[in-house]
Amino acid sequence: MPSSFRTMSRANVLVVVILLLHFKTWCVAKPSSDEATLIGNINFACSETSCKDLLGKGGPCYLPDNLWNHASLAMNLYYQAKGRNTWNCHFAGSGLIVTTDPSESSRLPHKT
Repeated sequence: MPSSFRTMSRANVLVVVILLLHFKTWCVAKPSSDEATLIGNINFACSETSCKDLLGKGGPCYLPDNLWNHASLAMNLYYQAKGRNTWNCHFAGSGLIVTTDPSESSRLPHKT
């Protein structure tokens, strides 16, 4: 069980599980994540999934060209590929599960 669940009450864990099962979810980088963490997340996620072609210059997901968006895409690809488990979005505390489609990025927290 992820350490973040150990500090939650059973009722709160149940609510989180119900929400994650009921809604479509995505994994994005926390806006507070530093550059080194985001780069590490991209490297890890892309070593486990096929995301380098998507993130490469001229690739379909290259724009917007900033580290937060690129890390969020890589992290979400990993999260989706591994079954959308909460622990697949942990990324040492730098991942955030959201119920808003990241393609609607104006509605998500992000670095500008």
